[in-house]
Amino acid sequence: MIHVIGHPLYILDEVGSTNNYAMEQVNTGKVTSGTAWFTSNQTAGKGTRGKTWIAQPGDISALSIALQPSMLPLSRQFMLSVAVALGAADCFISLAGDETVIKWPNDIYWRDRKAGGILIENVLRGSIWQYAIIGIGFNVNQPAFPPELPNAVSLLQITGKRREAIEVAKVLCASLENRIKQIHPSNYEAMLKEYTSRLFRWQQPALYKKDGETFRGTIRDVLPDGHLCLEKESGEMLKLGFGEVEFVLGSQNH
Repeated sequence: MIHVIGHPLYILDEVGSTNNYAMEQVNTGKVTSGTAWFTSNQTAGKGTRGKTWIAQPGDISALSIALQPSMLPLSRQFMLSVAVALGAADCFISLAGDETVIKWPNDIYWRDRKAGGILIENVLRGSIWQYAIIGIGFNVNQPAFPPELPNAVSLLQITGKRREAIEVAKVLCASLENRIKQIHPSNYEAMLKEYTSRLFRWQQPALYKKDGETFRGTIRDVLPDGHLCLEKESGEMLKLGFGEVEFVLGSQNH
């Protein structure tokens, strides 16, 4: 049974990682699907492929949700990533405007700068997909970023307004609820098409790096299993999994 996203919603004063905390709670066996945990003070946030996500208190909206993905077979798990990315983008658009895009597979970008990240961790019992722990972090109130994060941007920088991070989290829960409700075999194709059309650099030639080689390529498609189809200038089509290609950003892309 799917419960409403963000009901209940627990507010944590400080936590290392909301995803780790959510995982610990799921492992107690006492969590209902849809339960969410929020903090504006995450001290050891997790990003994809082992990256960390650290912010000052109040700067970031860090939300993790425990979801029983009974609406999806494990073989279609990328559809959950699609729904979550669309929901996060919907939320950010409502706050920052329609220059918001999704950087494959599921970062949230505003123009060509990173505004948020998503990390989905699965709890499996044999071949049973028991839980998905959905972690989302938005840059909310950062006035500036350190030099090592030249491509980051916050809601404050975009709009000039400070926001209560918990209010951002509530809007995010509602946006996610709307998109997760859409997950159904009859909607897979339309959701994937919308996701693809909202990608950062969709159908635009740009620079990428793979195995030490920098090349110009164009995103042509995303497959139902999540692989990215990138066409090189030579006409060669690459089918890429998560972590297999790097987007060359900023001034390096000219």
